[in-house]
Amino acid sequence: MRFVDEATIKVQAGNGGRGCASFRREKFIPFGGPDGGDGGKGADIYLVGKAGINTLADFRYNRAFRAPHGTAGSGNDCTGASGTDLVVEVPIGTVVIDVDTEEQLGDITEAGQRLLVGKGGKGGWGNTRFKTSTNRTPRKAMPGLPGEKRDLRLELKVMADIGLLGLPNAGKSTLIRAVSAAKPKVADYPFTTLHPNLGVVRVGVHRSFVMADIPGLIEGAAEGAGLGIQFLKHLQRTRVLLHLIDVSPPDPDADPVKNARAIIAELKKFSAELAEKERWLVLNKVDLLPADQADKVCKDIVRRLRWKGPVYRISGLAHQGTQELCESIMKRLEEIDAPSEAEVG
Repeated sequence: MRFVDEATIKVQAGNGGRGCASFRREKFIPFGGPDGGDGGKGADIYLVGKAGINTLADFRYNRAFRAPHGTAGSGNDCTGASGTDLVVEVPIGTVVIDVDTEEQLGDITEAGQRLLVGKGGKGGWGNTRFKTSTNRTPRKAMPGLPGEKRDLRLELKVMADIGLLGLPNAGKSTLIRAVSAAKPKVADYPFTTLHPNLGVVRVGVHRSFVMADIPGLIEGAAEGAGLGIQFLKHLQRTRVLLHLIDVSPPDPDADPVKNARAIIAELKKFSAELAEKERWLVLNKVDLLPADQADKVCKDIVRRLRWKGPVYRISGLAHQGTQELCESIMKRLEEIDAPSEAEVG
């Protein structure tokens, strides 16, 4: 199924049923009085997180969702039946935004999480409600209230612990293939990766994390160059970013440091919060250079970038240094998840 991370849908909650204007008619009771029941409540619409769904592709064809209306009330003080709530399943990680107001209605981050996006209308009152000491035969009943109607924009942000960032052909897909069971397409031309890929990296017994690979960025992505920055939102939920740099680019005139700075600049244009996220430097494809030259090139990149954070030298293709990298990532994630001393106390 094709990966789709944005969709627009229309939701229409059910209308309330009309109230009934009725009078009690029984033998030997000539003046039974009003007995019209209220209308039933219109059905609500809920979005519910569903495990196993990883795309919004279904919403490209099914865009309108209408919940059933409540039924009208009837005599003998019978209230109309309420509509059955409509439940729409969406992928975990879906953000729901009202198109008209740009208000974020909710963020579905867990399986089974329910989000009310359309409230059904209340049922109208029957004439029994209008009975008073001075008005014993009310002939008035109310129509049901209309249900909420909204246009919603659904945005899918993948749920991952680690996000891979870098130029096209920096080796992101090769790395995720090397450390997980994910099998994204790998080739020697730019933009081989056209949509995000997720892989579960297992480090030991009951120790694993999820890694996300997104299409590569190039300079000018914020202005639409390449595939643009439309996929950067998938890194917003990650806890650590791995910035992959090709230490031996195929273009001899390419400068890895200049390219790295361009990626960081595009990151800042997209989101200051994302740019401040913890980021590690991963120098990839070191196996393509002699050991002494690779050491020199790596040290030069770190020096020119004035990098103070963690640095790892790997080769995704040769599986060189990947195990050490994964162990360090797992340890860091466990530190992040560990309760603080204040929480323990």
